[in-house]
This record gives sequence, C-alpha cells and structure tokens, in this order.
Amino acid sequence: MGSSIIQLKGVTKDYVLTTSAKRGETLAAIQTVDLAIRKGEFIAIIGPSGCGKSTLLNIIGGLVKPSGGEIYVEGELISGPHSKITMIFQEMSVFPWRTVMENVEFGLEVRGLDRQYRRKKCQEVIDLVGLRGFEKRYPQELSGGMNQRVAIARALSLAPDILLMDEPFGALDEQTRLILGEELLRIWDELGQTIVFITHNINEAVQLADRVVVMSARPGRIKKEVLIDLVRPRDSSVITSQKFVGLVGEIWSELREEAIKALRYEVGLEEKKPSEGAGPVLQV
Repeated sequence: MGSSIIQLKGVTKDYVLTTSAKRGETLAAIQTVDLAIRKGEFIAIIGPSGCGKSTLLNIIGGLVKPSGGEIYVEGELISGPHSKITMIFQEMSVFPWRTVMENVEFGLEVRGLDRQYRRKKCQEVIDLVGLRGFEKRYPQELSGGMNQRVAIARALSLAPDILLMDEPFGALDEQTRLILGEELLRIWDELGQTIVFITHNINEAVQLADRVVVMSARPGRIKKEVLIDLVRPRDSSVITSQKFVGLVGEIWSELREEAIKALRYEVGLEEKKPSEGAGPVLQV
C-alpha cells in the first residue's frame, strides 16, 4: 500500500440543537479526529451508537461540513464532494422503476456519457458483482443482498478511487452479510480501491479490514486503531481461526466500555458536563 490518500487533521463537528428544551445548545458529535488512510487500504470504523461514525464518513465524502479541522484527498484540501469519492449507504438506494442495468448506469448517464459506452462499462461491473443474467430485472424481483450488489455495481461503474460505505450490509441477515463480505473482498482485491467501511459488527470489521478504527462514545474520538494482520486473500472461513477470535476480543475490550457509556447516556442514567457535549443524544 502506498502513501496516504485521505488525511483528517483535527476534525470536529458540533451541532446546534433546535428542540424547544435545548434550543441553542451545542452538541459535540465528533472531536479532534486525526486519521491517515493509505491508498488501497481497507479501513473499518466501529463505535457505539451515536458516536459520530456516519457523520465522520459524510464529512470525508463532502456531504457534511466540519466545524473545525481539515480533510485532504491526495494532498488537496477539500470542502465538498470530490470526484474521486463515491458513497454507498445502508438504506435501499436503488430506483424501483429502473432495471438492474438502468440502475447501474445511472451515474454515467448523469455524467452525459453515451449509451453504448455506458452499457459496455456497466456490463463489465455487473459481471464483476455476479449479477449477469439479471440486467433486465427490477429491484422488487431481487433479494436484499442482490439489491445491495446493484448499489455496489452502480458505485463501481463510476470508477472511484475511494469508496465510502456506511453499514451497507446492516439490513441483511448474517449469512448474506458473510457472503457479500467475501464478494466485496474479491472485488477490492481485483480493483485495489481505498475503502472506508462503517459497521456496528465487530466480526464483519475483522473479516474485511486491514485496520479497525475504534471510536469512543459521543463526542466521538479515535480511541484505538487495531491492525488486522490476517492473511490475504481472505474469505469468511477466517472467522473460525484463533487469531480472528483474539482480534475480535481485543476490539470488544476497547469497545465495551464505550458502548456501556453510550447506552447509559441514551437512557438518561448519566449526564455529561457541558464541556463534554451535554444534551440529548443525537443519532449520527
């Protein structure tokens, strides 16, 4: 893996609350995040609910402006969406009125590329994600896992250098998650893109990533980075190894305390001091 393609320096995000009881108060979502991601690296970010994982990803993707700090892509300071970055979300993002092929080619269509080129490029990507034969099917004719493949294919058709994925398998059953994880690793190994992957699932993080970034309870900070030195190429069979179990245990030991803190804040058993981001929990 090469030099850093993404750098976050002192990134923070505060929200001004608008609810009547707390109107005008400031909520610290993430605080002083420093992170360097190497070109071609697969990074998983994990943390308790409400710690700011998705906010951090949206900041990297240019969808949310930070309150402080700087974000660089290949040394360029960015302040909005970047042509090298594409995002995939957990929510169903395929268009129900478009076929698989029409969904996959949507981004290229928006870019104004001609139909013949779009179809050729998108067929290559459809083949890559294992959807050959389903080009004319509509989303309602496919399983949840297959629809998520469509979303991945649409992102890949744009040939991004950086793929940001916000719990893309979160709504799927465990077996489907494992298989799609294998497929994602195969595609990543073939294309060599940089992936930043948000998940709540420790097993999934260890199965997929080169490095797992553990975030604290809100306001989210980087608590620890764990190197996943499992052999590659890697598939779901790795979950049976002792080394895998040990890494999962290591991450959980870091995450457990933060998850308990987050839960206690949510149910109102503890209050933070104003300097630590007082106020109701904002799911971010």
